[in-house]
Amino acid sequence: MAAPPPPPRTPDRIVIENCAVATVDARDTEHPSGHVVVAGNRIESVGAGPAPEGLTGVVRRVDGTGHLLTPGLVNTHHHFYQWLTRGLAQNSPLFDWLVALYPTWARIDEEMVYAAARGSLAMMVRGGVTTAMDHHYVFPRGSGDLLGAEIRAAREMGVRFSPTRGSMDRGQSDGGLPPDFAVETTEAALIATEEAIDTHHDPSFDSMLRIGVAPCSPFSVSTELLREAALLARRKGVRLHTHGSETVEEEQFCKELFGMGPTDYFESTGWLGDDVWMAHCVHMNDTDIAAFARTGTGVGHCPSSNARIAAGTARVPDLLRAGVPVGLGVDGTASNESGELHTELRNALLIHRLAGGPAALNVRQVLRLGTYGGAQVLGRAAEIGSLEPGKLADLVLWKLDGLGHSTIADPVAALVLGAAAPVTLCLVNGRAVVEDGRLTTVDEDAVARAARDAARRLARIAAGD
Repeated sequence: MAAPPPPPRTPDRIVIENCAVATVDARDTEHPSGHVVVAGNRIESVGAGPAPEGLTGVVRRVDGTGHLLTPGLVNTHHHFYQWLTRGLAQNSPLFDWLVALYPTWARIDEEMVYAAARGSLAMMVRGGVTTAMDHHYVFPRGSGDLLGAEIRAAREMGVRFSPTRGSMDRGQSDGGLPPDFAVETTEAALIATEEAIDTHHDPSFDSMLRIGVAPCSPFSVSTELLREAALLARRKGVRLHTHGSETVEEEQFCKELFGMGPTDYFESTGWLGDDVWMAHCVHMNDTDIAAFARTGTGVGHCPSSNARIAAGTARVPDLLRAGVPVGLGVDGTASNESGELHTELRNALLIHRLAGGPAALNVRQVLRLGTYGGAQVLGRAAEIGSLEPGKLADLVLWKLDGLGHSTIADPVAALVLGAAAPVTLCLVNGRAVVEDGRLTTVDEDAVARAARDAARRLARIAAGD
């Protein structure tokens, strides 16, 4: 007679208690002193007071006194490779900035992208990012597996990752900005994008890796590539991403070349929908905002980058009032040298109050942008972005009892308005990736050295040495 099957294994539990808790759920529930119990890779319970008694399988208890617990931050727009070209073209608007940097970017290779991805990811994860996104669109001929290098870096870091396979098929000879040898043919870009989806995309609830389709921008790709990419993404059931309405020059470009503004052009090519999000969306009129709201198209808001290149101030309060999904983005570190997302909470609040007054945004709205809003934009609001039972265990414990925050009574205000808060603990999928302000999965100093060496090598190659 066969032996009965063993009983199901009790999942390991982590208990975090005695901390302020901002759940960012639909009611914005907060607990001045509460707890979260993690079982395996899921949130098991959230509530006021200490954790329930009698829990089995508890492998760790964390006393969160003096801390705030929030969902992990979700980054909705980035270009990892730019970690190697920080601090350049410091005083240039977007088009001049791109013209200055494309000749250098066009010389990246797989080893450089791996080093840059590790640097970009390390900076974000150490600052509370649990879901990272990257828009990689520069694929010089013979440069190796650049997307694979990023995926390897994210897997080693232990972060949830949503890379998008970008593309450009409009080089300088076709009126675009990048050098011809840094762009692909339309057919090659589509084939490589489909291969990336087939090789890497995991649509499961617990997924650590989701692939998106991301032609770069209306001024660097053909109309054919935009249309065919949208069809490919929908055939494969993945999301679409691009840059949109970033500058006045982009709007003029679209009107001169296509006879319409960026939003109308995107709609004409199948690029509005609840499976689409666009970075920046700075220069949008009421009709554009209404179109995004009607179609469910999302926005990745990048306040520091928009300010760095003087693109303008996006109408985020109006977008939110219209019901448009909005998350936050670091953007590439050639236009946001800090490379951190938690500083974008403060910058978003301050920039929009400058533009719209003290009621434009509040601290809880920007925390939502950085967590649940990002999850919406990436199509993962059912899985991440808030602290609720059944969701994936991506969360951050921020230390707020130190010099930088101890006199701010409201913990959410302390996180958003105060200095960058230290991260005592960051869990991704139930696994600790930051402990007491240091990464646990990689050697930060080694990452910094490798990125420095790669940046110097890229600079020498770009200079012709």
